[in-house]
Amino acid sequence: MDRKTFLTRLGGTGAVALLPANALMAALEKPVEKKAREKIIPADGGIELRVLGNPQTHKVVGEDTDSQIFEWVDNAEPGFGIPPHIHTREDEIFRVLKGKVEIMVDNKSTVLEAGDMAYAPKNLVHSWTVVGNEKAQMWVSAFPSGMEHMFQELSQLPEGKPDFEKVASICTRYGITFV
Repeated sequence: MDRKTFLTRLGGTGAVALLPANALMAALEKPVEKKAREKIIPADGGIELRVLGNPQTHKVVGEDTDSQIFEWVDNAEPGFGIPPHIHTREDEIFRVLKGKVEIMVDNKSTVLEAGDMAYAPKNLVHSWTVVGNEKAQMWVSAFPSGMEHMFQELSQLPEGKPDFEKVASICTRYGITFV
């Protein structure tokens, strides 16, 4: 049996079946061109936003990471938090740098202190609130990226008490729903 007949019987059709084996292997081994480049961000660097009254610094966004990861730092006052919600697109990791944060993931609550972290996979209910009397600082990672666009929209809302319906509407467009 000739090569073309053999490949066709295996399911290979079209131009791929006619390529010499070495040309096919070279095409498969060619590295994928990535747009991500190195990026150095000093401790006080990044894109500053105010999201629902909360100062937030975006360190790396999808544009920097080939849409792999989005990382930001939240600086939140005591009592500030995000109510229970579900992400359908991304997983999150929360690392407390300063203060105390009560985090709930899948109906299990714990208080995180500096150096502690929590992982919240997509499709699990989670929330967080700054507890105690001091501000908290959290370094958060979301992967894949995309949520940074939601935060940019939320940062455009008027100052003051947020309109929950508007907030929920924006979040829903990014696969996040409050429960």
